[in-house]
This record gives sequence, C-alpha cells and structure tokens, in this order.
Amino acid sequence: MGKRSPITNRVRELREEHDRMSQAALGEAVGVTRHTIIAIEQGRYSPSLETAFRIARLFGVGVEDVFGWEGE
Repeated sequence: MGKRSPITNRVRELREEHDRMSQAALGEAVGVTRHTIIAIEQGRYSPSLETAFRIARLFGVGVEDVFGWEGE
C-alpha cells in the first residue's frame, strides 16, 4: 500500500450524503476516473487544486469543508 497523504478528506461521506453517489459518477462529474476517486478517498492520492474545487462545488461546499491538512 502506498504512503498516505497528509491531506484528509470527506469525499466518501459527502458522496453518501448526496443520494449515495457512486465513485464512478463523481469521477465523471469532475473529470477523473473512478480509480482516482478511490485513491483520493483512501488518502493515497492528493487531487489537483482544480479537481479539489470541482469536488467541493459539486457538493455545494467550500474546499476546506472537503479537504483538511494533517501536516506539520
């Protein structure tokens, strides 16, 4: 398993709150693959700033409502 990112997220929680949106549907809506969404949710991949904004806007929240930082 790859190294976890210091960036935390609530992507899975938000998907489930939005009619249990699938990973594939979220990926299609924001322009990435389902595998990318899986990696983001598992903390193995940090999305680009553009993708982070697309995810946040899709759910109608701010970027910091979706992503957090556990770094130094």
